[in-house]
Amino acid sequence: MPQASNPLWQSRGSTTVSSGGRFRCPSCRHEVVLDRHGVYGLQRNLLVENIIDIYKQESSRPLHSKAEQHLMCEEHEDEKINIYCLSCEVPTCSLCKVFGAHKDCEVAPLPTIYKRQKSELSDGIAMLVAGNDRVQAVITQMEEVCQTIEDNSRRQKQLLNQRFETLCAVLEERKGELLQALAREQEEKLQRVRGLIRQYGDHLEVSSKLVETAIQSMEEPQMALYLQQAKELINKVGAMSKVELAGRPEPGYESMEQFSVSVEHVAEMLRTIDFQPGAAGDEEDDEVALDGDESNAGLEEERLDGPEGLH
Repeated sequence: MPQASNPLWQSRGSTTVSSGGRFRCPSCRHEVVLDRHGVYGLQRNLLVENIIDIYKQESSRPLHSKAEQHLMCEEHEDEKINIYCLSCEVPTCSLCKVFGAHKDCEVAPLPTIYKRQKSELSDGIAMLVAGNDRVQAVITQMEEVCQTIEDNSRRQKQLLNQRFETLCAVLEERKGELLQALAREQEEKLQRVRGLIRQYGDHLEVSSKLVETAIQSMEEPQMALYLQQAKELINKVGAMSKVELAGRPEPGYESMEQFSVSVEHVAEMLRTIDFQPGAAGDEEDDEVALDGDESNAGLEEERLDGPEGLH
């Protein structure tokens, strides 16, 4: 590398620093002493050298190289395209306007149309970008609507499950009460009938023993001995035959039809349960509606307690 092209050979005042000289580093201001190799003895800075090479390459390129490139006319190969035909809306050359296909057309300078259409395209791009932003905003809004729909549906499903669980709990509670009433009636009837069975069984046992004793007495061959016991046995047999036992259960006593429950009207009412638009405004309205359902269940419970609920 020649000394004139090496920036390390030149100081700020463009004076050469020979071997054994001193100078300060332009970055850290530290004093550097050159040895017998001069600046070539300094450590190379590859980054700075690469930057210098890139700068030289860029400086050697001609300015506006792309701008100086011109398209040539297809009809007139030596003519540059320098005008714009407004009628045909195509760029062309001056000879085409004077002698060629565009001699009767209206033309304008190429830079004017270039700036105009570039401005139009820029405006169109801006409008398209703005339109894309609006479309993206609409998409984002609709995605938020989808999320809101999912959240509201999840919330309404939870409320629906809670209300039907409450309704099922009311039905289970009422079923338990009716089953208890049926069980009490069953126990009362069984106790009465079993008491009668015991009474009739006791009477049958005494009567059977008396019959056995009377039969044995009749088999007595001695008349005197027979007559000593006959009168007492006759009186006992007569008295036993006249004993009135406790009454028997009346006809139909075993029937439990009075505990039949009519649920057709309740089932029909349950089938009419439907959504009520506007009733689910907020959580307070939901709580009020839930309380109303429980109240209706209580009224239904009272109605089942009444005579018309039991057949």
